[in-house]
Amino acid sequence: MMKQLTNSVKKQTADTKLVQKIAQQDKKHVLKELDTSLDGLSAIQVTQHREKWGKNELENKSKNTKWHFLVQSFMTPFTLVLLLLAVISLCTDYLFVPDDQKDLSTVIIMLVMVFISGIISFIQNVRTNDSVENLLNMISDTTGLKRDGQEKEMSTKELVVGDIVNVTAGDIVPADIRLLGSKDLFCSSASLNGESEPVEKNANQKPVADNLEDYLDYPNVIYEGTTIVSGSGVGVVFATGERTIFGKLAQNISRKEVKETTFDKGIKNISKLLLTMTAIIAPLVFIINGLTKGNWLNALIFAIATAVGLTPEMLPVIVTSNLVKGSVELSKHDTIVKRMNSMQNFGAIDILCTDKTGTLTQEQVILNRFYNLNLQSDKNILELAYLNSFYQTGNKNLIDKAIVKAAKVIDTDGILMKYSKVDELPFDFKRRRLSICVDDGQKQELITKGAAEEMLACANRIKLDQAILPLTAQERDKILENIKTLNEDGFRVVLLGYKPLENVTSISVEDEDNLILCGILAFIDPPKTSAKSTMKQLKVDGITVKILTGDNAAVTRNVAKQVGLDADKVYSEKDFAGKTDSEMKKMVEECDIFVKLSPEMKARIIELLKENQHSVAYMGDGINDASAMKSADVAISVDSGADIAKKCADIILLKKDLHVLEQGVRIGRQVFGNTMKYIKITLSSNFGNILSILVASSFLPFLPMLPIQLLVLDLMYGTSCLSIPFDKMSNQYLKKPRKWKVDKLPKFMLCLGPTSSVFDIITFSVLYFVVCPQVVGSSYALASSSQKTVFAAVFCTGWFIESLWTQEMIIHVLRAPGMPFIKQHATWIVTLATIGIASVGTIIPFTSLGRKMDFGNIPVSYLAIVFVILVVYLLFTTLVKRVYLKHEEYLI
Repeated sequence: MMKQLTNSVKKQTADTKLVQKIAQQDKKHVLKELDTSLDGLSAIQVTQHREKWGKNELENKSKNTKWHFLVQSFMTPFTLVLLLLAVISLCTDYLFVPDDQKDLSTVIIMLVMVFISGIISFIQNVRTNDSVENLLNMISDTTGLKRDGQEKEMSTKELVVGDIVNVTAGDIVPADIRLLGSKDLFCSSASLNGESEPVEKNANQKPVADNLEDYLDYPNVIYEGTTIVSGSGVGVVFATGERTIFGKLAQNISRKEVKETTFDKGIKNISKLLLTMTAIIAPLVFIINGLTKGNWLNALIFAIATAVGLTPEMLPVIVTSNLVKGSVELSKHDTIVKRMNSMQNFGAIDILCTDKTGTLTQEQVILNRFYNLNLQSDKNILELAYLNSFYQTGNKNLIDKAIVKAAKVIDTDGILMKYSKVDELPFDFKRRRLSICVDDGQKQELITKGAAEEMLACANRIKLDQAILPLTAQERDKILENIKTLNEDGFRVVLLGYKPLENVTSISVEDEDNLILCGILAFIDPPKTSAKSTMKQLKVDGITVKILTGDNAAVTRNVAKQVGLDADKVYSEKDFAGKTDSEMKKMVEECDIFVKLSPEMKARIIELLKENQHSVAYMGDGINDASAMKSADVAISVDSGADIAKKCADIILLKKDLHVLEQGVRIGRQVFGNTMKYIKITLSSNFGNILSILVASSFLPFLPMLPIQLLVLDLMYGTSCLSIPFDKMSNQYLKKPRKWKVDKLPKFMLCLGPTSSVFDIITFSVLYFVVCPQVVGSSYALASSSQKTVFAAVFCTGWFIESLWTQEMIIHVLRAPGMPFIKQHATWIVTLATIGIASVGTIIPFTSLGRKMDFGNIPVSYLAIVFVILVVYLLFTTLVKRVYLKHEEYLI
């Protein structure tokens, strides 16, 4: 695997010789060569380095350019068929006919249609892309660096070669960096090279001279795209953008890792269904018309036009527009969608898994009590806790921030002058401890704080009233009882311990033994005032909230009760040990609170819920949430979360609040509803058109509609459908999770599609036996050759007008369960688009443009017949819709 990756990387634009050179040089030489210092770059140097080495961005020359969108917009089946027909018309109407019969009008009309269709798609695609870019730019991707001697937090895009960068647990390395300092720094490149085990990096260790080819293993270099698992480091950037080792490779892999949603699968299934329908119907139409009319060329052209008419060519544009419109709406509610196709899953979720800190609580952790083991306030305990939190350089969490803030009541300046830091052991989610070694010039001490059980496991003594005593079973039980009491009162408890060390320069996990327990730190993080009402609203919306936390049962139960969750049953990770899959599936259903969980167990619970046919969202913001986020159907993070959490996220909240998320879910359901509305309506309409074309082709002695007319009809209907993303869904629809179920589509098509065919056949009969004979003065059988031409032209016109109106009206009928225009109303945009375009289509046959398209002179009185047919059609389709809903729960 590593060899293959190395070969792949070597094909990139990165300078591997530079990596080898940088890794072997001393730190001073590296800084000198990159024209920088430990104080970082100056503003002038930043500009110079950016001009010399470029920006920290991957260029994207093939995608998202105006030229790309322009070509893409005109390379559709619809426009290609129009161009083909234009070429045929150019030959038959201009190139190979006498001069007095040359006519370019049809060619011009087709080219205008190509232009209109392409420009509509182009404008929509550009607007969509711009909206997506603007939304993604709202998400901050930052890194800590030093410039002009000052620590700053800046966008990763602003990085240049020579910048001094700090990395800590949870960060994604923003560029290729030569380490200048490191402490227990472990990195994972799993997302890039598949190596699951974290690898330790050491700033003071150079690569072995006889193994320079394996530059991916250099101990003093970290590459763009790798994740900091634990520890911390500081380094200098030596390559950015496409010059990094993983530059383009990271970009390619990130594309491959986009998870396929049920929405993607549903669109694929619909595409297969449409291709199957087209593959069957188009040849059938060709054969029937060829046999019945005798003109195989016209039959072929009509069959091709029919195939295009059956394909909802606006599907990609409308689906994308709908998703982007929903994303823009979500952004107004502090929610940014990173992966557009996750929008449907967002509306489909029926279970939300989340940690409690910051989501249910205010994320304003306060160190409320600093006790010795006699439960008395003790500033010596606060002093030790302050040294531990101040000197740690790993992930800056709320606990450490709360301790540093609370330490204002003691002389922190004097403490820091007295004690210097020797070394540290960063926190990780297996040990659940953080240790710092300090030196006051006379002695060294290891100061450790952590979760109660983990601290008790590595302690053998306690400090009581200045006396050091053995940690007996009785004392252990007493400490646990005190912690339980504090937990039940809503406090989160951390134990503090220490032990003397002698002449050490570094510490390891083995040093965390035989500790002396000395203090109890009690923190409070009160629930948000809005949490209880939001939880109630989520329940109304059909969403069950489950808490997945590493905290203990007592604290979690206390918070859960305050926000209205059922806290009677609580499971910890230990409760799952030895259970079968079926037993675990039952456990995750019957319980909503899971405590003392490892990151792996969080992911496992989500997988079990998915296996139980739930759509699951997970909301997290830390490095320990990455596994669970990858397992969830929808991964949700916050803009202030760790880099790795934001990378895994499909949706990012600008505010860590469940109320924001609840609003987002309803918007997701609105987007899903409008998407399904277009798909279901168009599929049923197309199925009805199939039946109508087959009937007309079988019994009529002429084509029921000319290819150009059929394509104009398709273009007008597709254009009106662009308004569907601006429609609304009823509150009743938004109250329940909506899942993609393609298996219901065939029944929907079979039940509601033929209704339009019934009225098409009625229209055929009226036109063939009444209207056309009146215009021509003869039945088709007795008409002359010229009369038959007029007869066919009038018939095509009549069906064009009726078909356009029925297709536009079916949008109003099927958009909601009630009676259209009475019990349910579309938005004004949809109403204006459908009725407006249908009206324009009705007028066209009476204009010179209509004559160019070979429409016939149909009597104006025919419009009254169409009106009557439409009224009956609306009533009949509404009746069929009600019958359908007696057997199905949902219409859309």
